Amino acid sequence: MTGADTDPAHFARAVTALGDRRPVVARSAILNARGVKIIEKGTAIDTRLIERLMQHQLKQPLSEDVESEPSVSGTVLRQAAQALCAEHPLFVAMVADTRLRDVLFDELLLVPLPAPVAFQLTLLREMRPDAWLHALYSMVTAGWLAVRRGGTRYDVRILAAAGLVHDLGMLHLDPVLMQPELQLSPEQRRQLYSHPLVSVKLLERHHDYPRELLRAVLEHHETLAGTGYPRQIGAAAVSPWGRILAVTELTTAMFAPERSYPVHRLALALRLNRHRYDVALSQEVEVLLLGLKEEPPIQSSHDPVLALAEIEALLMRWPQTSPDALPRERDATLEALHESARQVLRSLADAGATSVQLAMVSAAAIDEPWRAELGLVVREMAWQLRALSRQIRHRWRVAGDEARPGWLQQFLDDADSLCLRLISG
Repeated sequence: MTGADTDPAHFARAVTALGDRRPVVARSAILNARGVKIIEKGTAIDTRLIERLMQHQLKQPLSEDVESEPSVSGTVLRQAAQALCAEHPLFVAMVADTRLRDVLFDELLLVPLPAPVAFQLTLLREMRPDAWLHALYSMVTAGWLAVRRGGTRYDVRILAAAGLVHDLGMLHLDPVLMQPELQLSPEQRRQLYSHPLVSVKLLERHHDYPRELLRAVLEHHETLAGTGYPRQIGAAAVSPWGRILAVTELTTAMFAPERSYPVHRLALALRLNRHRYDVALSQEVEVLLLGLKEEPPIQSSHDPVLALAEIEALLMRWPQTSPDALPRERDATLEALHESARQVLRSLADAGATSVQLAMVSAAAIDEPWRAELGLVVREMAWQLRALSRQIRHRWRVAGDEARPGWLQQFLDDADSLCLRLISG
């Protein structure tokens, strides 16, 4: 697996920090790349050893050589899922069908957990509770979707496992990348986009995980429109299990504790992104949302009508054909980007939020609840515009003294400025 290089110091720091909180020991002797022993089996790992660990290139990932008991187990997973499904409205609704609930909870006991993976999940639970909660949300959601789509018990078990471990690579990246308020540099974004590759690199060491799981983990941020990462593949290339994890990722992200109005936001995101996510899976989630009650959103600080007009005006600036003479390979790239830009504009129309559509709304209908709903449309369209901007940069990479056409660079600059203002506001 290429493109998944990480700095082992990030994980080493997390391990030693855990060692200051609870016993962490070397499960086997820790060797450097030349096979020389640097830490004896049974040695307690804490911050006193961080310098020794960071001075060496290790023979194998540190996660393979350490343990901390008690560790995450099938029983721990089942108990955590039962608690979640007794308290959180989304998951209460998922297991309302007792047959489905029993299948899901039974299979969680059997989720494969090789010792190194169990240790990393234990580290996640103890040191990064938000990431642990996301893993639990994803485990239950992926397992639920597997049952809903007629999967076997084996499918339920392995897809639940995929949801649980899909972000394991994040433990091995700089933790600063997980700060939501951070404006990422291109290099930091590249590192963040590598985390599915890192997860697969860690998991493929263990024969407990089948190829279908590894592929789904790799694809959990891919979209059917080819706008995802890390490979930007399209519909034909995204596997059935990859599609389940992609819808799982969208669903659980919207229901993260810090998110407001998750029901409204997720319903809107699914409606406006039918080109990006599997329709049958999306419909399963949409039906589930119908039974969930939520207070109507509060109007945002932006005037949504003006904000939507700004988004539309920017998209309308995208030319039907390039105003510049371009090399053949750039012409092909631009044609793919033309379709992506047109799709964002179609999403605006699907939301009933183009200037023509809004002009047809009667004055009596323009009340606070209506404007609040439009405020959610503004944020969703801003996210789509930002995804388009990132896709352009990925497909139209420049090196050295090379530059993008002036009109294209201006579009990117304006899109970035507009998205920053609308998403952060």
